[in-house]
Amino acid sequence: MTSPYAHRLNQPPKLRQGTLRVTPLGGLGDVGRNMTVLEFEGRLLIVDCGVLFPEDAQPGVDLILPDFDLIRDRLEDIAAIVLTHGHEDHIGAVPYLLRMKPDIPLVGSQLTLAFIEAKLKEHRIKPYTYAVKEGQQESFGLFDCEFVAVNHSIPDALAVHVSTPAGTVLHTGDFKMDQLPLDGRITDLRAFARLGEAGVDLFMTDSTNAEVPGFTVGEQEIGPTLDAIFARATQKIVIASFSSHVHRVQQVLDSAAAHGRKVAFVGRSMVRNMGIASEMGYLDIPDGTVIDVKKIDTLPDEQVVLMCTGSQGEPMAALSRIANRDHRVSVGPGDVVILASSLIPGNENAVFRVVNGLMALGAEVVHKGNAKVHTSGHASAGELLYCYNIVQPKNVMPIHGEVRHLIANGKVAESTGVPAERVILAKDGHVVDLRDGVATVVGEIPNGYVYVDGSSVGEISEADLKDRRILGDEGFISLFAVVNSETGALIAGPEIHARGVAEDDLVFEKIRPEIVKALEQAVADQTDRRDTHQLQQVMRRVVGRYVSRLRRRPMIIPIVIEV
Repeated sequence: MTSPYAHRLNQPPKLRQGTLRVTPLGGLGDVGRNMTVLEFEGRLLIVDCGVLFPEDAQPGVDLILPDFDLIRDRLEDIAAIVLTHGHEDHIGAVPYLLRMKPDIPLVGSQLTLAFIEAKLKEHRIKPYTYAVKEGQQESFGLFDCEFVAVNHSIPDALAVHVSTPAGTVLHTGDFKMDQLPLDGRITDLRAFARLGEAGVDLFMTDSTNAEVPGFTVGEQEIGPTLDAIFARATQKIVIASFSSHVHRVQQVLDSAAAHGRKVAFVGRSMVRNMGIASEMGYLDIPDGTVIDVKKIDTLPDEQVVLMCTGSQGEPMAALSRIANRDHRVSVGPGDVVILASSLIPGNENAVFRVVNGLMALGAEVVHKGNAKVHTSGHASAGELLYCYNIVQPKNVMPIHGEVRHLIANGKVAESTGVPAERVILAKDGHVVDLRDGVATVVGEIPNGYVYVDGSSVGEISEADLKDRRILGDEGFISLFAVVNSETGALIAGPEIHARGVAEDDLVFEKIRPEIVKALEQAVADQTDRRDTHQLQQVMRRVVGRYVSRLRRRPMIIPIVIEV
């Protein structure tokens, strides 16, 4: 494998004529923020445009977007945005890109476009959409695209085969090879084989489960477990899942109908998405099974099922608020809470914090670790082996995963005979050129996280997040002093106020004389003028030395005013 992780690369050269350039802007190194830009002869094709959800080390951040700097000044060159499926990590950043140019064509399956159209409506953007389905071939600018059915944890997922005079790319999106899917729609390996026979120059493959041996468990195996839980539950059942997981919701509806329970959807995105799925025929709701959440109080607990968001521990999602007793829905002894999802890497602490909160309220919590209530939507190593043997690509570029997932996927490709030098391990911002059947990393462009914080986009920096972490972990100390502008004599203060540093602010009384002494000495040394900034730094140093003995590193904010 060619691995350019160890050192920073130079800026890529100007794109040569007859060369296809592939630049991932997200999804390589994280499970989320998926976005890839293909460039040929001055035209661009974008595959996916998703978000990454923040971790504990990014306090206050709502979403993380791909860095659009590469395309910001080239919006007119974008032929289309192809969306492989309707999960947030593949479509969530579309509204932020379309803010810059709303008429960029969005291409995807019916359900995918319905999900993104509903999201764009909330952003007051009316998009130009073009629906496609498996087996369909369309041209967008200089890019000839064929769409291939793939099975995933959401209906209507598609892989896309992109053909240009410079070479061909097969991008799987997220996929697995469930042979008995709930909707009967399997990954079209015959199409993969046909495209492989014609020659696939670059195979971009989902890496999320590349470390997992064998095959991913089929969706049908989850139903009996849910049925068993429904049969023994004596009170309320709360199930948390992704708001787009139509298959899992269908299984819950079927179990609820079989056991005489009513289902209420909780959470704005859950209500919206399941409404869309039902209207379009992707969700079959048994008559009388679904009720409005406002009506659950009229039913006994043994007849209630709540389907909600928050399976990843998101602080503002329904399940977290239930655990914090900040929701109209409450749980207690005898209630069963089911987390019908996999853990996204980085969310472990948040999820288990919610689990602990629910169990402290007396609820039984069932999750993937103690029962078969969820299966992944991603291909395991055995399925990837099949794909590599069927497609027999000239070059492989693992996508969608952390570094360990990408490396594992690359090793799977090598085991099927793909030469090591033809397995491209890239990261976000690396530039890969495809020419004469050979893919090569030719450089790197700046590519950072773009944070959404409330109404601000891209205004929060890493320095801001560092300040937030310090405030949250170490607290802060403010110092206030007033000096005479002519003599430099201390008139008032220093006043010391601390938050989150020590149990009692009285501990700082010990250093007040030291601060006064240091200020007087600094004033005596300033013969020409009064430098308030220098006096502030004097106070900062004195207090900093003192709190280091407390083994703390709080934010120290000194203020000196002249009168």
